[in-house]
Amino acid sequence: MNKTLQMVLLVVVFAVMAYPLVWMLSISLRSGAGVSLRYYQEVWQAGPFDRYLLNSIVVVTLVLVGNIVFCTMAGYAFARYKIPGGRILFILVISMIMLPKQVILVPLYILMQKLNLIDTYAALTLPFAADPFNIFLIRQFLVTIPPDCEEAARLEGAGEMTVVFRVAFPMLRPALAVVAIHTCLINWNSFLFPFILTNTTEMRTLPVGLALLSQGAHSVDWGHLMAGAVIASIPVVVAFLIFQRQIISGLTSGMSR
Repeated sequence: MNKTLQMVLLVVVFAVMAYPLVWMLSISLRSGAGVSLRYYQEVWQAGPFDRYLLNSIVVVTLVLVGNIVFCTMAGYAFARYKIPGGRILFILVISMIMLPKQVILVPLYILMQKLNLIDTYAALTLPFAADPFNIFLIRQFLVTIPPDCEEAARLEGAGEMTVVFRVAFPMLRPALAVVAIHTCLINWNSFLFPFILTNTTEMRTLPVGLALLSQGAHSVDWGHLMAGAVIASIPVVVAFLIFQRQIISGLTSGMSR
């Protein structure tokens, strides 16, 4: 395939992927008087938008910390330790990646209800504090790294937690960047679980709040919905731009074996 054809295909793919974003931005800026920021101002002032934003930030932060800690420990255990039945456990982790999360919605709701956690940050964070994809990614990345530094640290008397978080952890930065952007993206845009597991305005996250704010009596208020979607997408885009080098490195290195 010559370079001209490759460039044409790349331009076509880029146009197809960019069109929804351009359409979203144009709708959010369009009003009766032409181009303006009226929809953005009204969305921010309509309802507790700042509370929705705060809830999303808190939930994503707690879930991100949980995934970095727990998935690092689980991935390290699968990569470095000979666990009895470890291969079977790892296959179960991989199989959970293929399991649609919607199938656990009803039992999860019943569990949260019995624990009296409905409409709390615990309900929005604890079930998602470890993701099987993140465990798989960290394990795959670790098997590409020789354990020489970790063995040297053990010979110096370091404990296992010290080895994991002070020796192996810095080497996992490319994989952890992928974990961070994957976790943030999934939980920042999550709608179904926050919608089911919350009852009050004070606990709703940004996607749920936007959906409720944009619903008119007989139609969808596309201008306000697109303005809110643009605001909600800014943190994710900024995070990707900051960590894009680590993300690409983590994906290419971590999946090499």
